[in-house]
Amino acid sequence: MNLILDSLAAVGRGVIGACHVAGSVTVFAAIGLSHLLRPPFYGRLFARALLEIGYFSLPVVALTAIFTGMVLALQSYTGFARFSAESAIANVVVLSITRELGPVLAGLMVAGRVGAAMAAEIGTMRVTDQIDALSTLSTNPMKYLVAPRLLAGIVALPMLVVVADILGVLGGFIVSTLKLGFNVGTYLRNTLDFMQAMDVTSGLVKAAVFGFLIALMGCYQGYNSRGGAEGVGAATTAAVVSASILILAFDYVLTEMFFAR
Repeated sequence: MNLILDSLAAVGRGVIGACHVAGSVTVFAAIGLSHLLRPPFYGRLFARALLEIGYFSLPVVALTAIFTGMVLALQSYTGFARFSAESAIANVVVLSITRELGPVLAGLMVAGRVGAAMAAEIGTMRVTDQIDALSTLSTNPMKYLVAPRLLAGIVALPMLVVVADILGVLGGFIVSTLKLGFNVGTYLRNTLDFMQAMDVTSGLVKAAVFGFLIALMGCYQGYNSRGGAEGVGAATTAAVVSASILILAFDYVLTEMFFAR
């Protein structure tokens, strides 16, 4: 009997803890977004965050996208050749890249690179009392540290996904034409005929949401870190893991919203 009660108590504590964290993150996000609507706005900090998230993440996102497109073309050819449907490779590549692989892989790469950096930077400021010093100097830490990063995440990731879409489709084109022997004009025509505006638009909307989630979790984990260097390390890990999980979860939710019939 005691074992059953202890098990139920553990489950209850887990559910309550999860609800507490979800509520804390929601309130944190609402406060951060509300500061975007009220002056002052720290344009220099926004530009710095935009440069960090967008420009400096470009190489890793570009390499990931182009090799993903190449592998996708090869794997599609291997499968479709069994059914004499090789002509559908261009369609599969452009659809997969623009709808799913472009935004999701770009989000995961940026989460690993930028989310960890945000959590480490803000976490270090927290454990060294620099955030408290901002409050002492009549500077709102949420407006100064969080709001510019949230906006930069929303703006920068769609830009990265546009590049990822182009390079991913280019990778499939290179492999299909140079290695698999497809006609260049036919492949390009199939790609352009099959691609629809909704495919690209849905990917960009996903990218904006993913960018917000990455910045949110990086800021939240860093802002609430405790316990010195060990706490900063734990916050960094938690930021990457939580952002990656949220990206995959919201990817399903957004796909259901856009394409469910």
